[in-house]
Amino acid sequence: MKEEVRPIYNELQGYLSQAPNKETQIADSSIGEQYNKTIEELNAITGRNYNRFKVDVQNTNIPGVWANRRQIVSTQSYRTNLSGLISRLYSEYFLDEKPPFSTVPNTIITQQQSQNQTTYIQILLDVQSKIDEKLREYKDGSKEKTFLEKIKSSLSGTNNILELIKLILKTAVEIGLTIEQVLKLL
Repeated sequence: MKEEVRPIYNELQGYLSQAPNKETQIADSSIGEQYNKTIEELNAITGRNYNRFKVDVQNTNIPGVWANRRQIVSTQSYRTNLSGLISRLYSEYFLDEKPPFSTVPNTIITQQQSQNQTTYIQILLDVQSKIDEKLREYKDGSKEKTFLEKIKSSLSGTNNILELIKLILKTAVEIGLTIEQVLKLL
């Protein structure tokens, strides 16, 4: 049975890879109809009923259009049902293989981590620049200058925004600065 289901399983994954990501309406009703026919083929091959994964092709009127009747499919419904069916087929027939969505979350997480690191570096550079600018404004030995110098010397020891915030707050408490004074400095 597994080898009879495989072509449909792969076909469904192909549909998902081409499905729009945004919540819109798919105006080409043939996409929904083709997907629903694929489910009917799957039902015939397996002898099971996967109709709950079908999508509704809805009729709608578009004001001001001569032929104002159109058929649409909700992108969210299409993607949700399609993903659900792929996951169901995986659990029923392909558990001994790599999961169909196993590479996508990892790629997203890696990309997000890279974006977070880039953002952190930019914030770190901005803080360092602000400290250099403010250091000139205060006399040696003042609380403010001591605070700024201590933060500047410790910046390289932070690895993320949370550590940077902790460093700023901890140093302010040690030196005896209020939040208002820190806000003026940075």
